[in-house]
Amino acid sequence: MKVIAMIPARFEASRFPGKLMKDLAGKSVILRTYEATKESNLFDEVYVVTDSTIIFDEIVSNGGKAIKSIKEHQSGSDRIAEAVENLAIDIVVNVQGDEPFTQKEPLQKLLEVFKNDTQKEVDIASLKIKMEDLDEINNPNNVKVVSDEQNFAMYFSRSPIPYPRDINFAEYFKHIGIYAFRKEALLKFTQLPVNKLEAAEKLENLRFLAHGLKVKMVETNQIAIGIDTPEDLIKANAIFKAK
Repeated sequence: MKVIAMIPARFEASRFPGKLMKDLAGKSVILRTYEATKESNLFDEVYVVTDSTIIFDEIVSNGGKAIKSIKEHQSGSDRIAEAVENLAIDIVVNVQGDEPFTQKEPLQKLLEVFKNDTQKEVDIASLKIKMEDLDEINNPNNVKVVSDEQNFAMYFSRSPIPYPRDINFAEYFKHIGIYAFRKEALLKFTQLPVNKLEAAEKLENLRFLAHGLKVKMVETNQIAIGIDTPEDLIKANAIFKAK
């Protein structure tokens, strides 16, 4: 089974423009993320896939591997699909470019899903982490997921799900947006139309479910620190300095 990691990387970001090229303890955020992914030693290859010449040059000039997107893309999944279409691979893991503290254990859990899936029932694997704080549960920026008894995703939402009619039974899980795809499932996804659920919640993972792709959720207690704001970058630099 050939497994690669793809790190989709746009230079522009609405909340924090150019964040992937910001300095993080002497290296750019995107280079830190690339190196953390490589250091996991889980992948046959690791690539950054980008629409930006600046990011492409940053990775290549530091000895890494990068792919330049040919087309404009609406999502990271679409960008990755273009890059892997002609590659001889089985599994591709989408690692977020703004997560320089990416850790080995959660990624390893995703790959184990496919190693154990002898019947090839799983199209996509992704991560979830238990939520306890009510403010976090009610925050629409935190995507929630509910799963069935076999840990296949049933629904994703920005709303708190399930509704706590009986609080004693209500458990909440935050979806962590790292995906591992079978190559054929990823290519299929990019050909599917946006459905009303995805359009309403602005969550591309609802397209998977609406069209019958099976998403296996894996619980983790480790969450990477994302760089979404200048304040996040300040905190990340402090963490590196404390090492």
